[in-house]
Formats: sequence, structure tokens, C-alpha cells
Amino acid sequence: MKKYIRISAYLSLFIFTLSFLSCQQESDDFVPDENSAAIMANSTTAVLMQNTAFRDGSFDNIVDGASCFDIKFPYTVSVNGLELTINSLEDLQLIEQIFDAIDDDENLLEIIFPITITKADYTEVTLNNLTDLRALAQECKEGGGDDDIECIDFVYPITFFTFSINLEQTGNVVIESDKDLRAFFNGLEDTDLVSIDFPISLKLYDGTTVQVNSNEELVRTIEGAKDACDEDDDDDYNDDDFSKERLDAYLVECAWLIREVKRSEQDQTEQYFEYAMNFSSDGEVVVKDREGNTITGTWSTRISENGVLLKLDFEALVDFNLEWLIYEIGEGKIKLYESPGNRIIMYNACDVYNDSPDSLRELLTQCSWIIKGVKNNGEQINRLLGYEFEFMAYGVVTLSNEETVSEGTWEVATNQEGRLVLAITMGDENGVSFEWLLSDLKDRYLKFNIEGTYYELLLVRNCQEDDSQDTDVALVKNILSNTEWSIGFAEENGDDTTAMYADVTLYTDIYGAVEVRSLNGEVFSTGRWFVYRNAAYQLELILSFSPGSNYLPLANDYLMIEIEQNRLELKHQNDGEGYDKLILEKY
Repeated sequence: MKKYIRISAYLSLFIFTLSFLSCQQESDDFVPDENSAAIMANSTTAVLMQNTAFRDGSFDNIVDGASCFDIKFPYTVSVNGLELTINSLEDLQLIEQIFDAIDDDENLLEIIFPITITKADYTEVTLNNLTDLRALAQECKEGGGDDDIECIDFVYPITFFTFSINLEQTGNVVIESDKDLRAFFNGLEDTDLVSIDFPISLKLYDGTTVQVNSNEELVRTIEGAKDACDEDDDDDYNDDDFSKERLDAYLVECAWLIREVKRSEQDQTEQYFEYAMNFSSDGEVVVKDREGNTITGTWSTRISENGVLLKLDFEALVDFNLEWLIYEIGEGKIKLYESPGNRIIMYNACDVYNDSPDSLRELLTQCSWIIKGVKNNGEQINRLLGYEFEFMAYGVVTLSNEETVSEGTWEVATNQEGRLVLAITMGDENGVSFEWLLSDLKDRYLKFNIEGTYYELLLVRNCQEDDSQDTDVALVKNILSNTEWSIGFAEENGDDTTAMYADVTLYTDIYGAVEVRSLNGEVFSTGRWFVYRNAAYQLELILSFSPGSNYLPLANDYLMIEIEQNRLELKHQNDGEGYDKLILEKY
């Protein structure tokens, strides 16, 4: 995939021609030598230059599935039900992060039309529906078979001179971008003559720069580089191209936890869930089960026509004995695939397996931690949403909301599998008293659970410096500070419950407190609010209310769908297949 995407202001051919004529010089004529001999506009050298200046459209294949054009920013998509405005390359990465958060690969992306696309020759076309988009996508040559040369780029500016048929100079022009270069050649007749003011520089795919001093060197350099890299011109955005060497290094980096196993069409996840695989550079792989027992086997990798293959061989774990295609390799995850009925998903466990308890202790004590979710013995305890942990020295921990503070003890240790465990004892709050198994560790997010069981604790870090690093979080906190809201719409489990809240308002103060007020200002209930960026880089708002409150149905961790100064649209995925929705409007 081309690493250097140049976006310049659009110039019509008419405007470009005017600028070209304005650059003509009648004096100090350029005299070509043997290195800069004039070439025809349709010569091999000219065609190679134009192909190098094609616009690469593969960077947004996750959206349009086509490498010969890209969608012009900004535009809107719906990703697994979440509406996003795509303004930049970083937003495209957010789409993949949302997709990667779901392991079953059943992701849904819908483009909101109309959109404007930019083709490889920089022309723009407006499309009004998916049918037109798919028709254009079918014209693309995927797999690197197109004329676009992406492994080398020009370093601008470059000066061109034009000549009449009898080699009299007719003008010169300074080219500043790929787009201008394409426009320059498009404005010439096939038999027009041009010459390049050498030396010029080109940048290779690996970042190195090479200088060329003649037409011959230019052709030799482009021809030698055009197949030197993987252009990643295919509509499988999620192939995460990698080498055998990269996979080998990734596997031995640390332990891998098994999260899904499917063999011969049978789901074997429950049998192998949370098994830990340790790959050694000598070809040995050791698997540790949930009781701490070990099984030893061998592993090897090789390159095939379809990609990198991983071969596993065990005497006891026969369900793993296949040569697996590496379907996806990404941050913290590897997917192994042999056929629709055979696949394995593994998660990197560098931070949660055989790691020093001191690292988790240090992280917990750096800041306070907000409860995003807690499930104990199968019960979702929404009354604890927004409560705040303070993990202190000497094993002391406090749990507080706006009204109460509870004190208990905490410790971090490793279990018999080598997994990190956080043990909390809170005498007057049984909801959090448990030995919590660490399953996911990020700088601002901790998850403790064994998936498929009845216990789960989700914590979000609360530090003052977090706001300074995330302008969106700071913006929402500013909107919510000292503001009174009416509930414009509420939907719970598919039922419209707006009428239940017609006579009350929510007051959110600058310190994270919530008051439920009558229309004449009487306070019925209190709670907490907290805004943060979740593990999928989405903005979330946690609402919680005091125990016994009539407003506990509103307590949830809500995705922030639409943010305005006077209106917030929120939604929460409920225990079914739908969403709870909440719209707050400034009162």
C-alpha cells in the first residue's frame, strides 16, 4: 500500500493550462543534453512517470472494497449499527478496530450515500447508490495487476520543459504533486516533446531516497522498483499482510490464550477455552490447561501460495493437529483457518500471563478506577456503575460514590496457570468481593473475567491527564458540567418509556454528580456520571443511580452516537439483540 498519499488542491485543466503558459520563458532557453533529451508524451519514459503518479485508492478498501478509487472525505458510514463520520485515515483505523472487537467476522458496514469518489487519474465522480459503487469496483484490477506503481514516488518539485517539433522551447512548468503531473501530461498531445530538468529524486517504499540524472536512469530506477514491494491492492482489507519472519517472532513473543476452537464443524471452545500456548524458537510449543497441566508439541511455519501456514502437532491435542492458514494477524490477536469448519482464535497474553504482579499493582495505584460493569454470580449489578475504586498502599482499597465510602483489602497474585488475579474483599459490599482473573489489560481499561462464567468486572482509569490527551472527552465533560437535561426519548428493551420521565429532569454537575429533579426543582434521586474513551476508541457515558432509586433502568454504559451542545444521543446494547436508547436535551 502506498505510504505517501499526496492531496493537493484541485486544478481544472483550463486553470492548469493558464498556469503552464504563465511559466513560459522566452529567455534563458533550456538546452537539452544527452541525459535530458526531449521525449514524446506517449513514450515509455512518460508512461512510467504517469503510472508512478497514479492515485492509490487501496487505503480505504475496508469501506469501498476497491483499489482503483477512494471515497473523498468527509463521508458517513454505519458500522455494526454505530454511525461514524469519516474525516481522515485515523477514522478508517477506527472501523477496523470496531470490526476486530467481534470475533465472528459477521461485521456490517453501510455507506451513507451520496458520496464522491476520486479515481486513479484524480477525476471525481459522485455516486448515489451502492449499485453504482459496485459497478465501478468491478472495473478495478485487484491483486496488484493494475498500472499503478506504488513502490516508488517522485520527490517534488520537478521542472519540465516543452518543445516544438523542431526542438524550439515553447515553455516550462514546475510540478508540485502527483496530481499536477497527471494534469500536465493529460494536457499534452501524444507527439508533444518534453524534457526533464535533472537531477531529480525519488523515494522508495522503505523510505530511502535515490537521485537520478538522466532519462535512462529514471526508467531503470522505476522499472527496478515497481515490483519491489507488496502494493496490497486487494479488496481484503483485513489480510494484514505479514512475512513468515514476522509471524515467527510474534508467536514466541509471549503466551497466547485460546479463545475459540472449531474443529470438523463442531464448536470445541468450551473444552479448550483459556488454554495458554507458549511457542519456543526451537520449534517446541507447550500448552497449559486451566488446571495448570502441560501438554508439549511442535510447531513450524512455511510460505504457501495462499499465505503463511502454521503447522501444529500434538499427541494429546488432536483437535489442533492441522496446517493452519494465518487468516488474520493484528494487535493482540491471531486467527488460524483451515476451512469453514476448522478455525482457532488466540489472544496475546503478554500482560496477563506469567507477568509480574508488581506491574498490575503499579497500574492500579497510579489513578482511581471507575466501575463500567460488574456481574457477580450471574447478577448484573447496575447500582455499582460509576462507583470509584482507590487502590492504596498496604493493601487498602476504598469504593465510593457521591454518598458513601466503603473500605476493604486488595492483593494481586498469580494463580496455578500463571495468570494474574486481583483479590478484593469489601466487607459491606459483596458485589465486588471476589478473586478476579485478569483477562484484558490496557492503559485505560481493565477487564477481569473468565468468559462464559457468571463473574465479570470492568474498570476504566480515571486520571486528570486523560482529559488533556483526548479533546473529545474534554468537550463532552464540558457540555455535561452544571447542565439540566430533559429526557427527550427513552427506549428500554424495545419499549418506548419516554413518558415515564416526562415530569423529571437530570442535572449533571461539574464534579460528576447526577440529580433527578422534579420540574419544580425537588431532588428525587442522586447518582454519578463519567465520560471516557472505551477499548474500541468509542466515547461512552456511564450513568449510575443510588441503590433503591426508581431511575435504575437508566443506569448503563452508553455509547455516544451524536454530540451537540444542547443534545446528546446515547445507546446501550442490552442483554438481547437490540439497544436501549436515550436522548438528553438541554432543559
